[in-house]
Amino acid sequence: MIALKETFYTLLNRYTINNELIEELWDEIEIAYSGQQRYYHSLTHLENLLAQLEAIAAQLQNWDVILFSLYYHDIIYSATQSNNEEKSAELAENRMLKAGIPLAIIKECKEQILATKSHVVSNNHDTNYFTDADLSILGQDWDSYAAYFKSVRKEYQIFPNLIYKVGRKKVLKHFLTMPRIYKTAYFYEKLESKARENLQKEIDLL
Repeated sequence: MIALKETFYTLLNRYTINNELIEELWDEIEIAYSGQQRYYHSLTHLENLLAQLEAIAAQLQNWDVILFSLYYHDIIYSATQSNNEEKSAELAENRMLKAGIPLAIIKECKEQILATKSHVVSNNHDTNYFTDADLSILGQDWDSYAAYFKSVRKEYQIFPNLIYKVGRKKVLKHFLTMPRIYKTAYFYEKLESKARENLQKEIDLL
């Protein structure tokens, strides 16, 4: 949590000297990801994502875009809505404009956030790394993966099992039918096999 906040402040300080604005923007992020229904899409998710991305920072072309995408990609999240990514990208644009972020960075950030909706291959090198990192939980050890899908179930607790299981199976099978879940060689070699094993195991449990 401390690393998340410090990284955000360092990022924003590169573009604005308005400390009140920076604090306001951070508070909004912290409150959003600490919501009562945030069992998986939480500050812990951001911390894990930051750790994954820091490990490959040298391979990324625009670290600032990646960081803005990290903080804003799930800032709006509702289990009953299908436009979370669009709303998050829109909010990100609004806040980044307030902070005087260059339009080119805003444009790329919005594209990265929208890419987390489908996780298909992008022409943008960094976007592929970002969406792969966002899916890195799929290829972790079984205990970590199980904690993840139990947290996701809590986020969707408004839906009864009869409805949830059908939707969840559809999502899991979608990933399994992809030629490859991870677009980059780094994440593919590290996580692909385990991710497929985990996804199939969850399907068998549903």
